[in-house]
Amino acid sequence: MKKIVLLNIVLVILFSVTSCSDFLEEEPKTQLTEEQVYGNEENIELLISGLYTQWRDTRTDRRALYMYTMGTDEGKQGGEQVRGNNVQAALDKYNGALNASNSVLAEQWNRRWPIVSAAAKAVKYATSKNLKAEASFIRGVVNFELVMYWGEIPIIDIDDMKDSRQPVKDVFEFIIRDLEYAVDNLPETQSDKKLPTKGLAQALLGKIYMYVPESTSLRNYQLAMDYFDMLIPNYSLVNSYSELYNTSIDQNSSEVIYGFQFINVWPDNNMVQHHAGSRAVADVDANTYFGGYDLCMPTEYYASDITDGGIWESGDNRKDVSIRYDFTLPDGRIPQLTWTGQADELGPHTKKFEDNRTQGVQNFWYSGGMIYYLRLADILLCKAECMNELGQTATAVDLVNTTVRTRAFGGTLPAEYTWSSGMSKDEFRAKIMDERMRELGFEGWRRMDLIRTGKLVEFVNDRNPWAEAEGTIAEFHNLYPIPESEIKQNELINEEDQNPGY
Repeated sequence: MKKIVLLNIVLVILFSVTSCSDFLEEEPKTQLTEEQVYGNEENIELLISGLYTQWRDTRTDRRALYMYTMGTDEGKQGGEQVRGNNVQAALDKYNGALNASNSVLAEQWNRRWPIVSAAAKAVKYATSKNLKAEASFIRGVVNFELVMYWGEIPIIDIDDMKDSRQPVKDVFEFIIRDLEYAVDNLPETQSDKKLPTKGLAQALLGKIYMYVPESTSLRNYQLAMDYFDMLIPNYSLVNSYSELYNTSIDQNSSEVIYGFQFINVWPDNNMVQHHAGSRAVADVDANTYFGGYDLCMPTEYYASDITDGGIWESGDNRKDVSIRYDFTLPDGRIPQLTWTGQADELGPHTKKFEDNRTQGVQNFWYSGGMIYYLRLADILLCKAECMNELGQTATAVDLVNTTVRTRAFGGTLPAEYTWSSGMSKDEFRAKIMDERMRELGFEGWRRMDLIRTGKLVEFVNDRNPWAEAEGTIAEFHNLYPIPESEIKQNELINEEDQNPGY
């Protein structure tokens, strides 16, 4: 109880404000001063533990997960959601409401800066290398999200504060230093699964060398592959794709590099199914585990077979694991459209967040399955991309065929679906993007994948129905606008510092 009370006090101090600038200037709101918090290793350890919960929430709580999926060629909002909330709808429509005053985006920006700032102080004041490494990792991973989605951002370093927007190259160099320290000082394993490991830091560093904009001159496929090779031997794919989303077993499998831990009991449930499931089902029985409110649904491209213009090949087991097409309730009842009259309420929905432990006993809001951040399958596909970019296309094809695709087809990859070792580099680039969607759909990487490959505008305009209907998506939408609230509160970020196009 003492630890819980102390952690709550620490978090009151650290998470009472939102602006990245104001956070650093705010006076403590309790008797516990900053010096007392950061002058004690036990306090710092509790603080860092709380930061991982805060990071988890930025990716999973309420609508946060769908910032990574909505507005892509993979995921879109349901018809009633688009009709009922113009600010939120802008994430798919890319219209005038996607602007500096958009409250949905401002919330995501605001929730990340207290994490970065508190982590910076932990990096500064922690005396043990392990705690410094944990704090360095959390600062690095959240900064990675911020720079990928918003571009130039402040660099929060207690010894060298830069509160104004800094060049993207400088930000990535700072992130790389944080993660290199994490790689050197984190343990191979953690008994507390929410804490980072050496393998996680290696995986993320490899990702960063792939995802960093080419304009920075930091993109390095060989370095990325080197980091991937450090961790790959320590993990293994599970035999069946369906095991990954089975909430009745321990989901901390040999494939998981890092996953956000939940149980289906409040307050540690993830609530994601509430936003992912079908409104028509919820209207019939709120205790049916695949009910929800259509906030984010698969696009037609993601949900359809290749023969119908989509991505799915006959016999790929991932299709029915990933997407729900049948909404017949367990007791045989068949839901009808609700009062909203939106036909997509009974259209394809993602299945990855369903938790059948709630069936008949509690609302789908209590879903509590693991939400993956990084899996070995993702890293294998990333390594294959690096090989292709380095002129090793045939080896890249073999890696994909013998691992991820073989599992997808139950252990035997049919000849007609075996990728040819003679394909070109450009053909591989096209195929791997579809393969990443099949393997990783709704796991939070699609928007970054579209940004790093320069395909956001092309693919979203062609495959996202709301963006296509609006017809206003443009290249400047690769970055989100800096929130108006930040510009007003941070004297070092002015209107002229806004991202182009906004």
